[in-house]
Parts: sequence; C-alpha cells; structure tokens
Amino acid sequence: MAQSGVSVAPECITAFNELKLGKDTKYIIFKISDDWKEIVVEETSTTDDWSAFREKLLSAKSKNKQGKEGIGGRYAVYDVQYELQSGEGTRNKITFISWIPDDSPQYPRMMYSSSKEALKRALNGLAADIQANDADDIELDSILSRVAKGR
Repeated sequence: MAQSGVSVAPECITAFNELKLGKDTKYIIFKISDDWKEIVVEETSTTDDWSAFREKLLSAKSKNKQGKEGIGGRYAVYDVQYELQSGEGTRNKITFISWIPDDSPQYPRMMYSSSKEALKRALNGLAADIQANDADDIELDSILSRVAKGR
C-alpha cells in the first residue's frame, strides 16, 4: 500500500504479467479509482498506436474530493520498441509512465504522485521509468530517446 493509503488491485498485476509474458498486450493504462482507494486497470490494448495512447493520457479526467471532474493523471505501462543507435536491430523495453499533468488539480496530482511507488513495486520487470508532466513529455520521439538511453 502506498503512503497515500491507495492499494494496488490484483487485476493490475495480472494485466502487467500478460503484457510481460504474452506480448499480445501493447499497453496498459491504470487509474486511481473514483473513491481514491485503489489503483485499477482502466484499459489495455493490443494495438501499437502511440498517438491513440497519447491522446488517452491527454484526455484523462479525475474527480477531486468534492466530485468535480477535471484534468487527471494516469499511470501506464507501454512495451516500447526502438532501434539501436548502432544499427544492430530493434529492442523492446517495458516502460512505466507516470502521467501527472502540471495543470491538473492539486488533490489528484498529490494522490498520483504519492501512490506511484506502490504500483511500481507491484510490477516486477519494468525496464524504464518516465515521469511526464506536460504534452511534450509524452511525444513519441521524447519517449524513444529516453528509453534508448536506459532511463
């Protein structure tokens, strides 16, 4: 359990293991439930479409404690494929992305920031970790360069 009191639902680990072992799933988007008690799977996809994935993060909504909906954070795991700089072929890295927009309300931002480590600890086998706070941080070129460098 995270310091925030948010726990990780078992379905998160199951979905991650399917991505890691089965290789059919290309990405998973996680969210904190509306009651702010548990991290759950919002969506999984077998389609390798970065622009659709990015749009889902950009359009994410969360409710604050009063129930008012606003810009929301998300966690995601994406199986990123990239070319080696040496030209020796392609590699894949299972990449954790913490999407917490700077312009989201304070409570969701705080809860996503303080609950991130609990989810990361539950997902064994992450190769890269990216903290994204604005739209430029989740441009494909930015992600590819960070993953290729091992960050």
